[in-house]
Amino acid sequence: MFDADRWGEIWMTLSRNKLRSFLTMFGVGWGIFMLVVMLGMGNGLSNAILGGFEGFATNSCFIWTMPTTKPYAGFQRGRSFRFDNEDISLIRNNVSGIEICSPQLQLGGWQGGNNVIYKNKTAAFSIYGVEPEVLSVESMRIPVGRFLNQQDLIEERKVCVIGEKVVERLFEFEDPMGKYIKINGVYFQVVGRSKKKGSAEMGDNPDAKIYVPFTTFQKAFNSLNEVHWFTIVAKPDQDVARIEADIKKLMARKHRVDPTDESAFGSWNMQEFYGMMNGLFIGIAGLSWFVGICTLLAGVIGIGNIMLVIIKERTKEIGIRRSIGASPRSITGQIVMEALTLTFIAGYFGLLAGVGVLEAIRGLGAEGDFFKNPGVDLFVAVVAFVVLIVAGLIAGLIPARRALAIRAVDALRAE
Repeated sequence: MFDADRWGEIWMTLSRNKLRSFLTMFGVGWGIFMLVVMLGMGNGLSNAILGGFEGFATNSCFIWTMPTTKPYAGFQRGRSFRFDNEDISLIRNNVSGIEICSPQLQLGGWQGGNNVIYKNKTAAFSIYGVEPEVLSVESMRIPVGRFLNQQDLIEERKVCVIGEKVVERLFEFEDPMGKYIKINGVYFQVVGRSKKKGSAEMGDNPDAKIYVPFTTFQKAFNSLNEVHWFTIVAKPDQDVARIEADIKKLMARKHRVDPTDESAFGSWNMQEFYGMMNGLFIGIAGLSWFVGICTLLAGVIGIGNIMLVIIKERTKEIGIRRSIGASPRSITGQIVMEALTLTFIAGYFGLLAGVGVLEAIRGLGAEGDFFKNPGVDLFVAVVAFVVLIVAGLIAGLIPARRALAIRAVDALRAE
């Protein structure tokens, strides 16, 4: 390994045909370059999309009612119905595996905007009636003030938490804390400000929402004994799909809906959606590894072919070395080290170039909601480099066995 004469011989062999050596190394370097860049780009896409779910309870689902499509128990098809307050305790007490059951209301229905007034400014925002547990479900934090609490529900306080867009549109440079805003003629005091954590939006923009206590909403906006939908969070290791199905069965019995009427309840399973997205990026990473490894192997095969050419050119030299007592191990080591040297140098510069491109992309600020922080961690880089070295070792061993198969007498006679 540390024989200066051997390294000098390797250098002389590789530099004898510089263009051939360069093109061979370029193929290997391009392979690891492509692998690193593809994995880094895939990570950038994954970081942005999956990172957008930060703060959301990914083991959750949302359930709401829809018009029936089948007649049942004397009711005609097309009947509309709503969840009610009794359903809250029914679900919490009769469906196992639930960690959070959060009833919610929205003024004006799904994605309904409502005028909100502060002094002489008016803007349309989404108004939600919620319980405190919603903070554990949605992707938001409270940088200023507080969120709604249980006492707000009990006392039916006219308080609210507003998003950053609400602050910008209504208050501009004024501090909103403690101020009163008017929603449909009812005044609410601002007790907190909310700000979204991730980039993903499940419905309305979290920064354009206004949250008021669930019980206050029901009385203030004439929604007594109504629940528009439920947000359900499962306990760890519980199947959200099973909980969703159990709730639908329970609510179908309660509201006299045909249990086979799948259109009577709408739902959105966050666990399934997140799992699909996660599986997609695992597939992208797998494809990147496959394409990168195939490109690497193409380069390594090139190294193997070049080593075979070099052996053919050095047939007489190998014969002379064999005839004066060179051991098979010495000849094999020489050839393998030449192959590994080509592989190592090409792999190092290819890896360096790939990381450099990713860092340049980050430095140029080419990031957004769909692409963020591209790069590969040290473990992946080491694994890729080890795969390359192992492949280079194999690429050297095969030609080395070919060299050892040549008899010394035949080698000496070669022209």
